[in-house]
Amino acid sequence: MNKIVANVISKLNADRGASAIEYALLISLIAVAVILGAVALGTAINGSFNSVSSSL
Repeated sequence: MNKIVANVISKLNADRGASAIEYALLISLIAVAVILGAVALGTAINGSFNSVSSSL
């Protein structure tokens, strides 16, 4: 009986580990998207400042 309970508990823990990995991958993809968006926005703002600076 103890082996059955231990087997069920190990299966539950394995699923939790897979969920944690999925959440970590999702968070990392969101972080990459935010970083790429910030870089693109920074490039656009830099171009605007350079344009204003050269006009002055």
